Amino acid sequence: MKINSPDLEEIRFLLVHFRFLSEGQHNLRFQSQPHNVQFQSPVRLLFHSIHMRLTPREVEKLMLHNAGYLAQKRLARGLRLNHTEAVALIATQILEFVHDGDKSVAELMDVGRQLLGRRQVLPSVPHLLDSVQVEGTFPDGTKLITVHNPISCENGNLDLALHGSFLPVPSLEKFPIIEGGKIPGEFIFGNGHILLNLGREAVKIKVTNNGDRPIQVVGSHYHFIEVNPCLIFDRRKSYGMRLNIPAGTATRFEPGDAKSITLVRIGGNQVIKGGNGIADNLTNDSNVKTVMESVIARGFGNSTDTSTSVIVEGSPLASKISREAYANMYGPTVGDKIRLGDTDLFAQVEKDFAVYGDECVFGGGKVVRDGMGQAAGYSAADCLDTVITNALIIDYTGIYKADIGIKGGSVSSLGKAGNPDVMNGVFDSMIIGVSTEVIAGEGMIVTAGAIDCHVHFICPQLAYEAIASGITTMIGGGTGPADGTRATT
Repeated sequence: MKINSPDLEEIRFLLVHFRFLSEGQHNLRFQSQPHNVQFQSPVRLLFHSIHMRLTPREVEKLMLHNAGYLAQKRLARGLRLNHTEAVALIATQILEFVHDGDKSVAELMDVGRQLLGRRQVLPSVPHLLDSVQVEGTFPDGTKLITVHNPISCENGNLDLALHGSFLPVPSLEKFPIIEGGKIPGEFIFGNGHILLNLGREAVKIKVTNNGDRPIQVVGSHYHFIEVNPCLIFDRRKSYGMRLNIPAGTATRFEPGDAKSITLVRIGGNQVIKGGNGIADNLTNDSNVKTVMESVIARGFGNSTDTSTSVIVEGSPLASKISREAYANMYGPTVGDKIRLGDTDLFAQVEKDFAVYGDECVFGGGKVVRDGMGQAAGYSAADCLDTVITNALIIDYTGIYKADIGIKGGSVSSLGKAGNPDVMNGVFDSMIIGVSTEVIAGEGMIVTAGAIDCHVHFICPQLAYEAIASGITTMIGGGTGPADGTRATT
């Protein structure tokens, strides 16, 4: 009989498993022994779960239940819960109520907001916990339950929080009011506001939707001359222009509605690509005639309008945004401060490589699209492999916000990434192309990873523990779970 390698692996595992059972030493699976490596892998966990007919998702829910029950025991003792415990308790109880089968999704969303109050959690938790999402299986299928603002009252309903646990419900007197408290990651904003697309030519035009359905998600960096044929406006005036709205946002045009909008000149090399292919070229006066002939021949709505200006401070066509709104969308900028965790340390942004109005972001009107924030016609060799956008970098060289370019597996550049055909200030080494992966870094801090220079390489799981604690480089020695490795680096 021929036995393939997976079958041999299973037989070997069974033999080891039953040897432990016969020796009465099966608890060694959870001790720090060489055998521990064999029994901690996902394959082994899956093997055990198959006998109980558990899917991987159900195995994870058992881990969630353990964390939730631990949180319930601490709550029953009158201890305030941290962020992890609060999430685990809320998610666990929601799933238990789903299993009871007498509540709808809407009712469970409401129950989730009643379980814990501000006095039952640590002071920082309400600021960190915006929502809790968990999937539950109802009689008519699996549904996602989303609890928004789960810590929204002074005191939670502890009877509901401990329902089904058979733990004693503590008195509310065990949870005294704590005044104040630090807000983790708190922003302190600089003075004034942010003016978008400063110094660019702008036009104000009237746009009418002549169609019978809404035209939505016209993004900030979409070449406006290329928009839906049912929109009627002065396309000549819109040549080489885009919406003067925050990067990554969008504008919607309802059927039959007419509205006035402000457009601004695109930046960079001013080359239009993509869209409906009306103006697929360099934007200049010599190409206007060809572009307008294409507009008319293809039946795109067109009219005439007159009004033009240049965006300056105080201009009626200027688009400005508060520093708070800007930080919430793109991260803090020059002059803003951010609290590091819940400490008394604040980091102040010293430099921002972003061009206000030309940030590379996703969102409802995502910028990183073909011919917009993503360049077209560039080879992969000329573009980044990966870019991390709008990250706050804390480094020995300074504190600044920038895009991070990755090429060939290493950080290759810091600065402004994007499409040089339509954006100002894009670094030559930081072009976003069709093959560039994008990681959103808005609201994130990036700093150098730690180095551990005394490591016993006893098992592969060291790498997971290292990454989880911020260690990116390990220096040491060893060959695995052997006595020599345990004693020597």
